[in-house]
Amino acid sequence: MRYPISIQTFATIRNGNYVYVDKTDLVYRLAQEHVCFLSRPRRFGKSLLISTIDAYFSGRSELFRGLKMEALEEKWEVYPVFRIDFAKGRFDLAGELEKVLEEYVSSWEAIYGKSDIYTTLSSRFQYVLEQAAAQTGHQAVILIDEYDKPLLDVLEEDLEDVNRSILKDFYGTFKAADASLRFVLLTGVTKFSQITVFSGFNQPNDISMDSRYDAICGITEDELYSVFGEATSEMAKKFDYTVDEMKALLKKQYDGYHFSEAMLDMYNPFSIINAFDKLKLDNYWYKSGTPTYLVKLLEGHHVNMQKLTGRAYESQYFVDYRADAENPLAMLYQSGYLTIKGYDRHYREYTLDYPNVEVRKGFVTLMANSYLKKDESEAAYWIVNLDRMLRRGDLESVKDAFAAFLASTPYEANKDERAKDFETHFQYTFYIIFRLLSCYTTLIEKQNSKGRADVIIESDNDIYIFEFKLDGSAEEALKQIEDKQYALPYLNDSRTVHKIGVNISSESRTVDGWIEAN
Repeated sequence: MRYPISIQTFATIRNGNYVYVDKTDLVYRLAQEHVCFLSRPRRFGKSLLISTIDAYFSGRSELFRGLKMEALEEKWEVYPVFRIDFAKGRFDLAGELEKVLEEYVSSWEAIYGKSDIYTTLSSRFQYVLEQAAAQTGHQAVILIDEYDKPLLDVLEEDLEDVNRSILKDFYGTFKAADASLRFVLLTGVTKFSQITVFSGFNQPNDISMDSRYDAICGITEDELYSVFGEATSEMAKKFDYTVDEMKALLKKQYDGYHFSEAMLDMYNPFSIINAFDKLKLDNYWYKSGTPTYLVKLLEGHHVNMQKLTGRAYESQYFVDYRADAENPLAMLYQSGYLTIKGYDRHYREYTLDYPNVEVRKGFVTLMANSYLKKDESEAAYWIVNLDRMLRRGDLESVKDAFAAFLASTPYEANKDERAKDFETHFQYTFYIIFRLLSCYTTLIEKQNSKGRADVIIESDNDIYIFEFKLDGSAEEALKQIEDKQYALPYLNDSRTVHKIGVNISSESRTVDGWIEAN
C-alpha cells in the first residue's frame, strides 16, 4: 500500500495508485452549495479537499472512476476554476500580499483578457470572473486555500490592518460578481469574525460545525477499519499486539476530534498515514510544527487548561477568532489543540478538551518550553527518569529530582509578572510536569466537601496527593491533607495513596521541605 506522504494533489494520488479515503460523496454534496467556509486544524486534509473539488469542477471524470462520485455525477461539465493558495507566501513582508494577488490576477488576465478601465486588484478580478463566465458559458469556481494565512502571519503587527484591508477589498469581489459565480470555498484554520474580513460580501455558509460535513476532512473509525485494516494488522504484528489492542492504541493516540454536536469521531489523517507508512506510533502532527501565531499568543502565559476544559461553553466563545492570551479558548480550539468532547442539547453548550494523547503531550510540551524555559530534550530526559522513579515508588528520588529541576529553572521564568505568587507558580510547574507523563491523570485543585487539594496524581497503581506551602513548612502542608480529608474519596480504592506535604522557599526558589505519609 502506497501512502501519500506530503502529497496533497488529488490527481497525483489517483494516478500514482496511492491509498485514498473516498470522500467524493461529500464533495458532491458540498459542490451543490454556493459560497462556503470550512475551518479545520492544520494538516487535516483541507488542501487535498480543495484539489479534489478542483478536479471535479474541471470535469476530470477519469480521476473519479471507482469512487462514489462516479455514481452521483452524470454531466461532468467543465467550469473555469480560479484557485488561490496562500500557503507559500511570506505575508509578514510588506507588499507580499499585493504581489501574490497581482500574480494570480495577471495570470488569469492572460487567459480571459484585461480591460484598461479596471485598475484595482478587486475590479480586475471581477472583470476576469465575468469574462470567464461569458467566454465559457459556465459560471466561475473560486477555491481559496489557507485564506487566513496573510492575517495569521502578522497578528498584532503593523501589517495586520494593512493585510486585512487588502483581503476585505479583494473578497468583496465575490459580492459584486455573484451572478458570475457557481461555487466559492474558503478554507483555513481560523474563522475571523465577519466584521474583519467577510463584511465586504454576503456571508459564506460556515460548514465547520455542520454535522453533514463532519467527515469531509480526516478519517472516521469506519474508514480506518475498512481502508487501513491490513495496515493495522501489520502494525499489530510488529509490536506483538492483537488487532483489537492495536486499534485501541491508535484510537488513544490519534482519534478524538469532533467538529459538531453529532460527536462523530475523527482521526488525524496526517498522523495516521505517517504511522502506517513508518509502522511506528509517534507524535507526527505536533512534530510537523507549531503555529507561530499560537506560540506568540501563549508566550510567557501559564494557561490553566484544567479550568478551560472543565466547563461548558456556547459555540460563540470558541468559533470566532480571538487573539486573547488571557482567554485563548477560541485559538486553541481552531488550532486543533482542543476539540468538542461533549454536548448538552438542552442548554446547547459544548465541553472542550484535548483530542488525544498526541495533542495533549504536544501542547503540554509547548507550554513547558514557554513557561519553564527548558530545552525540550533536557525536559524529555528528565521526565523519563521521573517516570521510572514513580513506577518504583521511589519518592525520595522524586523529591531530589524536583528540587534540582526547579532550582535550575531560569530566573526569568520565575520572575514573570504572572507568576509572582510562587506557590501558584510551582503548583503550575508540577501540573505541566505530570501532564507530560501520559500514563498519569493530573488534577489541580480537586474539590471535596472540605476544600481543594493542590495537585492529585493518579496512576494505575498509585495516587499521589500533593499540598504546597510557600515559606511555611512541609508538616503544615501534610496536616492540611489530613485535616481536609483529601484522601477520603480514595478510601475504598485498591491503589496505594501517598500524601506529600511540600514547602517552597521563595528565597531559594525551590523545594526545601518534603514529608510523605500513607
